Amino acid sequence: MSQRPLTIALSKGRILEETLPLLAQAGIELLEDPENSRKLIFETTRPDVRVIVIRATDVPPYVRYGAADVGVAGKDVLLEHGAEGIYEPLDLGIARCKLMVAALQDAPPVTGRIRVATKFVNVARRYFAGEGRQADVIKLYGAMELAPLMGLADRIVDIVDTGNTLRANGLEPTEEIADVSSRLIVNIASMKSRHAELSELIDHVAAAVSEA
Repeated sequence: MSQRPLTIALSKGRILEETLPLLAQAGIELLEDPENSRKLIFETTRPDVRVIVIRATDVPPYVRYGAADVGVAGKDVLLEHGAEGIYEPLDLGIARCKLMVAALQDAPPVTGRIRVATKFVNVARRYFAGEGRQADVIKLYGAMELAPLMGLADRIVDIVDTGNTLRANGLEPTEEIADVSSRLIVNIASMKSRHAELSELIDHVAAAVSEA
């Protein structure tokens, strides 16, 4: 056994809630409830595995630079921030949603440059460039739906689950950019140096996913 426990990086919220049952089926359970704790590092029922709970956007850097061996990240985060140095062996099929363009209901087509508000700046730039459309992308951190209502932007790019928030604010999805689900990601160097341990973990999680 390696001296340092295998470290799994998770983020609070829906991904954590839906990942913990899969880890439990793989024989890994946290000894404390992370939702009721201020701790960031959690021991598990396996002394060779620990879990850290961080911001969703921080999971890929922790895995990329080897501070965590394994993580669970939404495909939206991977598309926005890149997956260099990361191996993506498994789609967990959880926290499903879509990354979409949305506009005010019955909004007319935009001719010429389009203004787009989003926190997914890189995704939006690539998407509109790929469509051959010139876009001015405005980075926002929340309340995307407000941007078209206040005339800040013609369109938004955001995660859509039920679409209820869009409808409540008079918006509708117009174009789908990507299907999103959570992925198991692994540090490439760890995969080489701790291949047996990580392969076993991936196999157990994959079995849990297939049974879910």
